[in-house]
This record gives sequence, structure tokens and C-alpha cells, in this order.
Amino acid sequence: MRRLSTCLALSAGLLASSLATPAAHADDAAAPGFVVRTVDGKTLRLVELRGHPVILDFWATWCAPCRASMPHLSTLQTRYRDQGLVVLGLSVDDSEPQVVRRYADRLGVTFRVALADEKILDSYGPIRSIPTTFFINRQGTIVRRVVGYIDPETMESYARELF
Repeated sequence: MRRLSTCLALSAGLLASSLATPAAHADDAAAPGFVVRTVDGKTLRLVELRGHPVILDFWATWCAPCRASMPHLSTLQTRYRDQGLVVLGLSVDDSEPQVVRRYADRLGVTFRVALADEKILDSYGPIRSIPTTFFINRQGTIVRRVVGYIDPETMESYARELF
């Protein structure tokens, strides 16, 4: 299930990220609800984050552009935590949660991490390339979907749009 794309598809995703256009989901569509167990063993429901701006990032341990995005996402989580920002990384790996947790720990990730299941991938998808990042406002509306790597300045400007 989880090896969502080949190297060619990842390259296409990188090209698409340079366009950084809002997705079809971004037309004032409500973010689909879900319940996940974080790699720390806690249950997280998207509905509980209503009132908070959310950056939802689909990624994998084997994805180089995803790995490059992690420090930027951590910086945003730290910088805007007091303003209510929640960054959630949903791994599409087939690995056990503890494997993904150790990987995130090695990268110094400061945001919550959980494993995406088929239901989440279907409701936010189709997710064909990663990273795929959703920017969700305080009302729970998807305002932007970006496929591929996002440079730090652009990612920060998209995050600020949520406040």
C-alpha cells in the first residue's frame, strides 16, 4: 500500500511543488475527519484540533524530499505553537510505529507523528506522491494542498495564511 510513488512520480511531485497551487480540496472543503494513534501511543482526533490551524503532512521515511521538509515543519511547530499551530505528520510507511518514532526522533522532529491508514489516504487523496501537505484553517477548512517539497520561506507564508 504505502510505497505510493516511484522515483519518477516523486520527481513529478517535486515539479508540481514549484507551482504550489491550491488543490481541488481547497475550495472551502472541510478537512475529512479521522482518528489516529500517534507513534507515542496517544489517540488523536482531527475534530479535537478544531480552532487550531493545522498543517497535515503525508510523508515516509524512505522519501528524501520528506526528510528535507521535516526540519522546516519542526521550526514552524516551535515558532507558532503559542499561536495554536498544530503540525501533524502522517507517515505512509508500512513499518511499525516504533520504527517510525525512532526515525522521527533521529531527525529531531518536534511535531506529532502518526501512521496514515488506507481510509485516511482515501479521504485526503488520492495521495499519489509525497510529501503532500494540507494547510487547514481554524474552522477546519482545507485552504491549500501542496504536492512535493516546499521551501522554508514558502511553507512559512502558507502557515501564516492560517492565522
